[in-house]
Amino acid sequence: MTLGLAPKKPHPKVPRRHGEGGKSHLTVLQGLAALSLDALSSVAYGPEAIVVVLVTAGSGALTAMLPITLVIAGLLAVLVVSYRQVIAVHPDGGGAYAVAKKDLGRTVSLMAAASLIIDYVLTVAVSLAAGAASLASAFPVLSDHLLAVCLIALFLLTVVNLRGIADSARVLMLPTVLFIVSVIGVIVVGLFRAHPAATVGTSQSFPAVEALGVLLVLKAFSAGCSALTGVEAIANAVPMFRQPRVKRAQHTELMLGLLLGAMLIGLSLLIRRHHVVPRGGVTLLAQLTAGAFGTGWPYYAISLIVTLVLGIAANTSFGGLPVLMSVLAKDDRLPHLFALRSERPVHRWGVVALAVLAGVMLVVVSADTQRLIPLFAIGVFVGFTISQIGLVRHWSMQRPDGWLPRALVNGVGAVLTGVAGIVLLATKFLAGAWIAVLTVPLLMLLFSRIERYYTRVRDQLGWDGTPPRPTRTHSLVIVPLGRVDMVAAAALNAASSLGDEVVVVAVFDDRTKADAMRADWARWNPGPRLDIIDSPQHSLVHPVIGYVEQLARNDRQVAVLIPQAEPLHGRYRILQNQRGILMAGLLSSRTDVVVCLLKLQLNL
Repeated sequence: MTLGLAPKKPHPKVPRRHGEGGKSHLTVLQGLAALSLDALSSVAYGPEAIVVVLVTAGSGALTAMLPITLVIAGLLAVLVVSYRQVIAVHPDGGGAYAVAKKDLGRTVSLMAAASLIIDYVLTVAVSLAAGAASLASAFPVLSDHLLAVCLIALFLLTVVNLRGIADSARVLMLPTVLFIVSVIGVIVVGLFRAHPAATVGTSQSFPAVEALGVLLVLKAFSAGCSALTGVEAIANAVPMFRQPRVKRAQHTELMLGLLLGAMLIGLSLLIRRHHVVPRGGVTLLAQLTAGAFGTGWPYYAISLIVTLVLGIAANTSFGGLPVLMSVLAKDDRLPHLFALRSERPVHRWGVVALAVLAGVMLVVVSADTQRLIPLFAIGVFVGFTISQIGLVRHWSMQRPDGWLPRALVNGVGAVLTGVAGIVLLATKFLAGAWIAVLTVPLLMLLFSRIERYYTRVRDQLGWDGTPPRPTRTHSLVIVPLGRVDMVAAAALNAASSLGDEVVVVAVFDDRTKADAMRADWARWNPGPRLDIIDSPQHSLVHPVIGYVEQLARNDRQVAVLIPQAEPLHGRYRILQNQRGILMAGLLSSRTDVVVCLLKLQLNL
């Protein structure tokens, strides 16, 4: 309502706000930048994880590097095919959770959801910790401030994602392209060089302490599978794509698979060809970069690009987890506020929850990457396996044309990801993977308790039945006022249209002011009764609440209309009395009356 000084004008056609409309959703390239950086950036540590395991059998064991990478690339191909199928079957997003809920039952779906949440949170923490450590390698002065660097980066990512996933994708497209071009450049130039052009880091010796047997190969395979984390994020976030969403999401998944597979195989060829082993103070990717371009400015430029992309790879989780939490909320397994979206559109509560959980994780481990690695990838392999098994059941139940080859691909994928997950869990259990094993059932219990609460609410409120017909009762509207002015006039006009009876209540701690109010009321004579309450304790809100509670005891509908003057410009609002908002909050929490806030706009 406006108090005359700010006249209403005809409303023209309102333009779309920032983030509204189709442009707020993702294209294929934007989806690659917003949802695939986790998987793409894993080439910075996935191949190195294989080498670190293999060199325990001596440097000669690196001959197994390429075969293991080819198997991982084959698994990647299976996962890409499977998740393209997941996108088609479940266009509303949810990934492994949606598959499990439809085809494997409630318990397995809760396990999938818990595993994915753990993986998403750890993706943010690991990416930021790895990025901060890489940055500190180039700028040693930051080595004592890794946690601060991580938290600042986390804050910036959160702010960008609160503006909208499409905006974050536009911001991330340039670093994504630079990273892909840099890695491919390292591979192409490195393959044409006869020998590495430069050596960085300090040499280390690798005496053979294990035999190159099946168990060691399985360890190397499971360690290298860390490069596959993030492949599922696109399937979880299908609703974030522009129309036609399914085709765009499928094309993005395919592009991710081709790029990631090519980079993994190319880096593996370089490592095997140049017999690259870990060196102190540098990563394997840094060694390959120095071998391709030397230690001049391209080396530092690529190192900074890798650092940047590792840091912002956390954006994959900001694209996937809020959508997953929204799906869980719609299924009554998380609070319903996680299903709310702003106009951008953004699941803001999901973004904030992810930022808080990742921030707590970083603080607990002091941004130490090595303390996070044992937890990393456990959750995602559980999700991989569940989604594959779910698709096998889906094809066997639906049996469309060509279902048998699809089921066979998914079955092979389930066996491979299941074996990788079991080996990873067994080898990393004592190093911290037990925390994930404990957290999954606790999250499942939380989902179950929330679901039970909403079931009880549904039963008590009769969501599944027909409520009785409404009956009209005598209504009373109480209007708290402090003086006779334009606010009082507007409030009584509104109250008269809302109820059968209107009563005005005023509270004063000074008898002179109370007498003046009675005199003004008598001169005005608007009609409703005026009740004045003395408050020697100088409290103005609580006497009104007591007055309302007393009148609400009768069998009638009671409403409280609280007028609140509000300036047009935000800079003046802090100068206004906020007593009405406080009164509304207390009345809502302590009584069951209807509380109405009448905002009266001032031209100030």
